[in-house]
Amino acid sequence: MGYPLLSLFLVKGVLKVDIKAIAKIAEKYARVTPQRATDFVEGVQTTPVDWSKVTQAAGATYAAGVQAAITGRRFEKGVAAAGTERWRTKSIDVGSARWGPGVQAGAGDYAAKFAPYADVLGKLVLPPRFPTGDPRNYARVQAIGEALFKKRTSG
Repeated sequence: MGYPLLSLFLVKGVLKVDIKAIAKIAEKYARVTPQRATDFVEGVQTTPVDWSKVTQAAGATYAAGVQAAITGRRFEKGVAAAGTERWRTKSIDVGSARWGPGVQAGAGDYAAKFAPYADVLGKLVLPPRFPTGDPRNYARVQAIGEALFKKRTSG
């Protein structure tokens, strides 16, 4: 079945933790975890837990966690720790392979979620257009922004 990542042992009456080297842990993770996709799917399909109900019930806990992260500036710290090169490398090496399948898998959701906004845009009557560079043209952009914001915040 493999080897445990950590074991416990007594040293002079004190319980100590013996953990494998991080390189060994990472190697096993990379070797074994990708083979568990079937277990993942089975777990999702057979769970007796109603994901929606328990997730909604955790709203206050989620908000508290997000607030703690904001207070601790964890987002900024995480971004700084990762750096631009890690972001770029992971985006290209991992994200590019997932882009197409992800977009295809989400096409129906995209259409359903965007449809109300497309409807708003389709019914919108814009102010008149003026010559290029005329500041009155910004009223057209403002009308679009206000209509979409109203739709988004109307519940």
